[in-house]
Amino acid sequence: MDISLDLYRIFYIVAKEGSISKAANVLFISQPAITFQIKKLEEKLGVSLFTRTKWGMILTDEGKVLFEYVSKGIENISNGENALSNLKNLDSGTIRIGVSTTICRYVLMPYLKKFHEKYPNIDIQINNNISNNLIKELRNGNLDILILFYPSIENKDLMIMPIKNVQDIFVGNKKYYDLIKNNNNLNDLKSYPLIFPNSTSNSRTYLNKYLKENNVNLKPKLEVVSYSLIVDLVKTGFGIGFVTKEFIKEELDNKSLYEIKINPSIPKRTIVIATKNKKEPNYSVKKLIEMINNNDYDF
Repeated sequence: MDISLDLYRIFYIVAKEGSISKAANVLFISQPAITFQIKKLEEKLGVSLFTRTKWGMILTDEGKVLFEYVSKGIENISNGENALSNLKNLDSGTIRIGVSTTICRYVLMPYLKKFHEKYPNIDIQINNNISNNLIKELRNGNLDILILFYPSIENKDLMIMPIKNVQDIFVGNKKYYDLIKNNNNLNDLKSYPLIFPNSTSNSRTYLNKYLKENNVNLKPKLEVVSYSLIVDLVKTGFGIGFVTKEFIKEELDNKSLYEIKINPSIPKRTIVIATKNKKEPNYSVKKLIEMINNNDYDF
C-alpha cells in the first residue's frame, strides 16, 4: 500500500495531541490542511480513524490499532535521528583502534588525550597486538583504524594516510658509545652484544630487510618483545639496541643513551593510519583522523 510517511506522521501528531488545532501548532501547517490529510489517509486505508467531537479528536478502535504501530515507527525514527545527531555532535560513539603498545605510547597518546578532553563521551577501545593480527581484525571489520609502521602491509584494499616519518637507530650507553663511536660500519656491530625486537615484530622485519640489503648478518644476544625493556636493557649496559630515535628523545637529551651512527644509515620509516577502502568511517573516527592530520605534534 503506497502511503506517504507524512500522512502517518500527521495522524500520529493529531492522535497524540487529541486536537486538530494543537496538531496544527506542532506541525506548522493549517487546520484545513491537516483535516484534508487525515481524510486522505482514511480513504486510502478504508477505515475511519477518528471520531470528531466537541472535545477533540478521539481514536476509533481501528485508529487505536494503527496508532499502536505508527507510534512505535515514528518514535523509532525520532530516536534514530537523535542518535545520529549525538554521533555527529560527538556526544556518543565508539572508536576501535588497532595499534602496538609502542606506537600507542609514543605517537597516539597525545592525540587521544586531546580527543578525550574535547569529546569525553566517545568510547575509545584499543587493541594491542602484532601488526599481522591487527590487519586481519581491520579487514574483518572488528577495528575502525590501524596506526602502524609502513611499509608493512599490502594495501590494495586499505586507505593509507601518512602521519610521521621516523628514524630507526642503534643506541648504547656511554660504555658502548665510547667503544664503537669511531667504528661506524654496520658489519662492526658483530663484535658487540645486540638487543633486537622480537622476530615477529614489525620493527624486526624492517631491521632484517635493512641487514639483508647490505649483506650483513647480525645475530642478537637478546630478542625482546617490549620496546621499553630494550631501552632499559641498553641503559643498564646489556648491549647495543635497535630503537626509534623519536621515541627516545628524552634519553638522548639526558645522555642515558647515545646514538651509535652506522654506515650505511637506516632508511626512515613512516607511521600511517590505515582504514578499509570501501568502508565509510563513522563520524567519531573521522574526527580523530582529522585531529591527527591537522595537529603537527612534535614527538
